[in-house]
Amino acid sequence: MSKDREFLWRRLHSLLGVIPVGLFLVFHLSLNFTAIGGEEVYNDATGLMELVPHSLLLLMEWVIIYIPLLFHALYGVYIAFTATHNTKRFSTFRNWMFRIQRMTGIFLVIFIAWHIFQTRIQKAFGATVDWNMMEEIVDNPWMLLFYILGILSATFHLSNGIWSFLVSWGFTQSKSSQRVATYVSMAIFVILSVMGVVAICSFAI
Repeated sequence: MSKDREFLWRRLHSLLGVIPVGLFLVFHLSLNFTAIGGEEVYNDATGLMELVPHSLLLLMEWVIIYIPLLFHALYGVYIAFTATHNTKRFSTFRNWMFRIQRMTGIFLVIFIAWHIFQTRIQKAFGATVDWNMMEEIVDNPWMLLFYILGILSATFHLSNGIWSFLVSWGFTQSKSSQRVATYVSMAIFVILSVMGVVAICSFAI
């Protein structure tokens, strides 16, 4: 792969990781966060998606979620297995963030595939994606732990990915601006992590 082409692919990979995949993650976690209000509140919130015509919803899912996510995941795996990690030689904060970013990306490929199988694919076979489905999924403590790890991996991957996006797209070039971006990305990680973990645990209580 030529350097120019690789540069463009990496730019696209970074962009799609934030828009639309990152925005969808925030929407998904916000929707799930309604679970703190109980079964009725959660079912009412998720039920609003059923008001969208099926063909339009399917088109939106593929264009906004599945296609960008598939590209981001596949190219991310390529980056993860071709990148050179130097945490042993240069154990700096950003080197560790780079390494964890790749590790969470690999784990997320497995987690997201399983999550889609348990929800969207089951829905295609006639199951209803509602409170009862999620309650049954996390009734197994190992599955609950798996989901918590998946949520934390996703929130870290997004928040650290935002930092990388700002750098690679030229928004934060100075050390001071990158330091501010680090604090902002950390805040995003904490907020989204709390939302996601509290939501998934709400189904298990």
